[in-house]
Amino acid sequence: MKILVVEDEYKTANSLKKGLLENGYEVELAYDGEMALTLCERVKFDIIITDIIIPKINGFDFTIKLRQDNINTPIIMLTALGLTVDKLKGFESGTDDYMVKPFDFEELLARIKVIINRSENNPKFSKFLEYSTLRIDISTKEVYREGNLINLTAKEFGLLEFLIKNKHKLITKEEIAEKVWDIHFDTGTNIIEVYVSYLRNKIDKNYEPKLIHTKKGMGYIFRADK
Repeated sequence: MKILVVEDEYKTANSLKKGLLENGYEVELAYDGEMALTLCERVKFDIIITDIIIPKINGFDFTIKLRQDNINTPIIMLTALGLTVDKLKGFESGTDDYMVKPFDFEELLARIKVIINRSENNPKFSKFLEYSTLRIDISTKEVYREGNLINLTAKEFGLLEFLIKNKHKLITKEEIAEKVWDIHFDTGTNIIEVYVSYLRNKIDKNYEPKLIHTKKGMGYIFRADK
């Protein structure tokens, strides 16, 4: 597995490289967002670990640029920015995971392994998720309803993937916030409702049966409406 570490603090970058090499990964370093983009154009990485506050192109814009260029390499943001608003911005830009510094290196390794286990090359992990007339391609992040391609953002895709994997069960807003956004639910934000609405408009509005159902005051159920 080849990992790109994007970090402008040389001591941190070299420490990460040393630890990852010791655990059997190939590692390349980039010290700014521009250098990282150039490397991603030339080399196919399996995972990218990036800070947010980096020179030339910050981590948010770097991630957005990759997704715009259809580079779907899994990204872990590793940063000192730990506010909920920063995490949400990270996920909205297209990151797959978010860790706050200071961090435990063993936890980072665990999160890397989770991403590896979800690789399309892992026979233990199905490439497709299907339900009713909905089909999800995990490796390409493509979603189809009745054969029609539906464009989703990274976070909309993550929400849909979580819902379909928990079909027929009541899922609370707290569970969605923790599992999809990796944040503790804040009753002062309506981010969950907003993204459920976005998703409904894309996968349910023009199709039957409806799949996303609200249980008022409790949460949501993903099931084919009979």
